[in-house]
Amino acid sequence: MELKGKTVLVTGSAKRVGKAIALTLARCGAHLIINYQRSRSEAEDAVQEIEKFGVRALAVRANVSVVSDVQAMIRQAVQYFSRLDVLVNNAAVFYPTPFDRLTEKDWDEMININLKGSFLCAKYAADEMLKSGGGKIINIADWSGIRPYVDYLPYCVSKSGVIALTKALAVTLAPTIQVNCVAPGPVMLPQDFTEKDRAEVLTKTPLKRTGSPEDIANTVKFLIEGSDFITGAMIAVDGGRLIA
Repeated sequence: MELKGKTVLVTGSAKRVGKAIALTLARCGAHLIINYQRSRSEAEDAVQEIEKFGVRALAVRANVSVVSDVQAMIRQAVQYFSRLDVLVNNAAVFYPTPFDRLTEKDWDEMININLKGSFLCAKYAADEMLKSGGGKIINIADWSGIRPYVDYLPYCVSKSGVIALTKALAVTLAPTIQVNCVAPGPVMLPQDFTEKDRAEVLTKTPLKRTGSPEDIANTVKFLIEGSDFITGAMIAVDGGRLIA
């Protein structure tokens, strides 16, 4: 699929990795829907940056775990752009949840935003894609969905679910819609990491460095433009963490 002239919805794209994905796709000529929940000013700034590439952009507030919000977002996107070609499920919450302090609220928030949100957006985006003859869905998972780490139990479970969701959707929506996922490794380390924590991560990473948001964005771009014969795949962008 050529990105030029296509319409792409990137959830959670007002900042960080989501914004990098949106900017990368805009440079290829795609029109963007910038989804946010709380980061309105950042979303509006992202729209302005994107429009400098000569494409159109729209900021839409939606909690991806709420059906009515997702339906309204998809409806607004289609009304504004007349079509929806690509969905990138990037919205997520991530924070430490040590087992002895893990609450039902923590569990529900991680599962609802990270997993349920990915499903809801895929469901209603796919309905529109099927009407227009096809599209692509790319889920942002995490290497911890394959190899969980301590103190992030519900996050790891949610991302494992995203990987399973990708495979199930790929089978369900074939052959019209291709569904794949990207599993980042150490790309943006937690802000509370010490130098010791960072050094330990680099020691365990075969490439001995962290990645960048652009590494994820370029992989998303590849899954859209690089091949139309990939579906149900998980691409680890982790510096080799899963093989170490």
